[in-house]
Amino acid sequence: MSKTDDLIKRIQDNYAKLSKSQKIIAEYIINHYDKAAFMTAAKLGANINISESTVVRFANTLGYNGYPELQSALQELIKNKLTTVQRLEMTEETDEIAILNNVLKSDIENIKETLTEINKETFKKVVSDIFEAKKIYIIGSRSSIAIAEYLGFYLNLILENVSVVKPGISDVFEQILRVCEKDLVIGIGFPRYSKRTLEVLKYAKSQNAKIVTITDSLISPLTSVADEILIAKSNMASFVDSLVAPLSLVNALIVAVGLKEKDKIAETFEKLESIWDEYGVYLSKLS
Repeated sequence: MSKTDDLIKRIQDNYAKLSKSQKIIAEYIINHYDKAAFMTAAKLGANINISESTVVRFANTLGYNGYPELQSALQELIKNKLTTVQRLEMTEETDEIAILNNVLKSDIENIKETLTEINKETFKKVVSDIFEAKKIYIIGSRSSIAIAEYLGFYLNLILENVSVVKPGISDVFEQILRVCEKDLVIGIGFPRYSKRTLEVLKYAKSQNAKIVTITDSLISPLTSVADEILIAKSNMASFVDSLVAPLSLVNALIVAVGLKEKDKIAETFEKLESIWDEYGVYLSKLS
């Protein structure tokens, strides 16, 4: 059983052997898992008059390697079920410095988890897929479109066959109408997952295109149509999902592709530098 599938079942299976205090924790989590997902072990314990060490032992009893892993499972459980308003209501912290610390620490943990858990062979395979594709389509909706645009911007400087599928004058299906088995479609999606992104990926799959998804979990709905899956953690510190680890992963992908075309992009950037200087794209260097 994975650490996220299924937390509630783990509690049910182990309930009989829990201590009295641990049963109180279990009942609180089952009844208030939306609130518990954002609590530290100390805060959870204080909320139900149980010691922090008991909360940690409870996590271990369920088979987790400490409380952070249990909390991660809780967040996986709720991340696609809560509205933004519900997430906002559950964020009780108001001190600006505490918020700064909590968000940055959460982002650091997301990058660490991504580095630990990502499949390195899959990463290498995706780089190869990019070079083998006749055309590359990149799709991301809602907040994920920022990552899609970023990936598309840099890949377009390296390659000549990249298209970012996005809302505009043309519907997204019109933009990907001619996708075929020689093409690669990169779908990017994080909770709350976009229905339209999944629909586009399903259409591309029906046309026999190769599908790569960049998402947060193997249980993400985007993985159902994927040939290759790249996981980047996006555990939330509050009502905003963290896209720091996904962006870091995309950065790595761009660098890996770019360095395989080092001579070509050197020429490209030399030409771009001349254009940028001629048309004043950037502020001039200080003399």
